[in-house]
Amino acid sequence: MSRSPASSGLLPIPGSPSSSWAIYRARFASVFQNADTSVLVAFWLFGLINNVLYVIILSAAQDLVGSDVPKGLVLLADVLPSFLTKLTAPYFIHKAPYWLRTVAFAVTSSLGMFMIALTPPDRSVGAKMAGVVFASLSSGAGELSFLGLTHYYGHMSLAAWGSGTGAAGLVGAGLYVLFTDWFGFSVKTSLLASAFLPVIMLISFFLVLPKGPLRAGKHAKEYHPILDEEPEENDIEEDLPSVNATSSLLSPGSSATSASTSHQTYTTSEFRTNLRRAKSLFFPYMLPLLLVYVAEYTINQGISPTLLFPLDSTPFKEYRDFYPMYGFLYQLGVFISRSSIAFLRFRHLYLPSFLQVGNLLLLTLHALLPFIPSVYIIFIIIFWEGLLGGAVYVNTFAEIMENVPISEREFSLGATSVSDSGGICIAGFVSMAMEVRLCNWQARHGRDWCQKIKAG
Repeated sequence: MSRSPASSGLLPIPGSPSSSWAIYRARFASVFQNADTSVLVAFWLFGLINNVLYVIILSAAQDLVGSDVPKGLVLLADVLPSFLTKLTAPYFIHKAPYWLRTVAFAVTSSLGMFMIALTPPDRSVGAKMAGVVFASLSSGAGELSFLGLTHYYGHMSLAAWGSGTGAAGLVGAGLYVLFTDWFGFSVKTSLLASAFLPVIMLISFFLVLPKGPLRAGKHAKEYHPILDEEPEENDIEEDLPSVNATSSLLSPGSSATSASTSHQTYTTSEFRTNLRRAKSLFFPYMLPLLLVYVAEYTINQGISPTLLFPLDSTPFKEYRDFYPMYGFLYQLGVFISRSSIAFLRFRHLYLPSFLQVGNLLLLTLHALLPFIPSVYIIFIIIFWEGLLGGAVYVNTFAEIMENVPISEREFSLGATSVSDSGGICIAGFVSMAMEVRLCNWQARHGRDWCQKIKAG
């Protein structure tokens, strides 16, 4: 059952010139007046901690692998396990309670960061990438789980989650620049400190998040699986195995074999139903999210390492400083756009996706044939890239919250999250080739700056 923006709590800012600050302030108050602060804080911290290690790893890509290894390799190790997790986990992860998942996410992500930080300098890049894989598994499973959890806590929990994930980019990239460039900390020290951040996730779930809505939602789901729509014929047929299993257990002549067979039939039917639901999500939600992530992460990992200028025309002292700064500006844009969902909505998801593809083409052309005169213009474009990417992400899930029936919403939120990781995986393969070729092209044409970047 579709909901209107007003009933959902996600209120668009009026487009007429008569809109005033007083109206905006009133809307701001109306959005938050009925929101549970504990829920907002918990989901904001979920988004922050679940994504911050991922961002720190990408910000450290140059220092982890050096200039001879494409940064797309780090991107792939950081997202491919997450993609595979999101592709498969929605069909079985619901069998594990949320508290157990949260503990597993915290332990796995911390273990991964310890592996990255404590790998001796003389060990191969592969040892560091193994730690990245652990962190990626945790991040992927965490994203689909916490997005599914928003189903029980309402639209404002989604807004808080989106803002937290945006803040993760800002905090992760900003902290890495702050520690390594401004404070002069070693890469090892910076990464080692980040390994303790997942403790905040545990505090958020066990001490901050109110459990009442989750318990009530699970109870309602168990006894009333269809909450907001009349059951269709197929739905009734799919529910029959569950009813038959219960009836057979209550019958005097029931057997364990018949109950087991009925349960297996129900499980198979449930899987097929979810698979059909996933297919219906592709064009309205998955594809635009996929496109925007392919474009922006190809820019971030394949093109931005080659967007260099003479140092005397920039605020930097070393060529390695360009890459973290681009990452910071991108994440700043992501944070702003993901935090705006409670006040600003758009429903045409393909438009910003196509604009992001335009950014990809523009920056690729500049890397080949430099025509943008100043690095400060590049700063603006990278910031705009972050705004577009964050907006598509959070508005995609907001659309699902409003338009997908309640009985399908928890699965749909988790299943659609595969698109961002899928897009990043594609971008990882593309960017590994693009960075090397663009760098070689620039060197052949008298711009060998990207080859001067050395590992810190």
